[in-house]
Amino acid sequence: MPALPDTHTPEYAVEIRDLCKTYKAQSKREEKYALKNLDLNIPRGSFFGLLGPNGAGKSTLINILAGLVLKSSGTVRIWGHDTDQDMRAAKRAIGVVPQELNIDPFFTPREMLEVQAGLYGISKADRRTDEILAAVGLADKATAYARTLSGGMRRRLLVAKALVHSPQVLVLDEPTAGVDVELRRQLWQYVRELNAKGVTILLTTHYLEEAEELCDRIAIINHGRLIACDETKNLMGKLDSKRVTVMLTEDLEVIPDGLKQFDVSLKGVRELEFQYQPSRVRSSDIITAVQQAGLKFAEIATKEPELEDIFVQLTRSDDAE
Repeated sequence: MPALPDTHTPEYAVEIRDLCKTYKAQSKREEKYALKNLDLNIPRGSFFGLLGPNGAGKSTLINILAGLVLKSSGTVRIWGHDTDQDMRAAKRAIGVVPQELNIDPFFTPREMLEVQAGLYGISKADRRTDEILAAVGLADKATAYARTLSGGMRRRLLVAKALVHSPQVLVLDEPTAGVDVELRRQLWQYVRELNAKGVTILLTTHYLEEAEELCDRIAIINHGRLIACDETKNLMGKLDSKRVTVMLTEDLEVIPDGLKQFDVSLKGVRELEFQYQPSRVRSSDIITAVQQAGLKFAEIATKEPELEDIFVQLTRSDDAE
């Protein structure tokens, strides 16, 4: 007899249906729609990126997931738990690392994690305080006052606080803002290890290269609406634009007439830059045209579209609507 499906392990770590949040008008401030009919599924075990410009609704969404902001309408489920029907179970399934460094300066890291564990009702026998502190590189600072920690250490402490109850979903809200390169590398190494162990990661960041490198799936929101959601590799492929740079062996003063059929510009005197759409033009057509123009080249470099290009294109078109 085949094994019964595990009803406690949902297909999606987070399910959002028709989510709306409206901030009512107050005094001179008009009514504001922060989220508009948002539908979003975050697959279990994924490393999921949530991107959008300032004011897009990212923080509102995260605060709703954390139970800090009440939604106006819609449905939110975290690890299968409806936030309306079972908020306590939903909160136990999620850990949130906020953007703000909200740490009590008079607590030590060990005391802070112990208090946090107590708030979640974790017995002393089941607490992993020292294990977590060691994992985030704060074992040697366990008894130091939080006010003596550097900014990077405080951010690691926030990650530790979010992990005390072993959540299935970890939300990282701009976790590397103001963090040095080495600390950023250490943090991502640890987060990758968590993801490999099955923890679903939801990341918001303004460092688009981070999202492109880390996330297997990315959603982009603007003006409170979802404007894109796809696997990162598919999202990258949606931008029908490439760039080819041809380095010439001799100086060139003007672009030959035979190349003006392309979107081409002369950089300096030995560099031709072609912008083209792969759906309409082949790179081999460009190279052939360069050769037919009697030009010799020493090097050819192709630049693929970056996530930032897609982000700008999508948000710009959304603003125009």
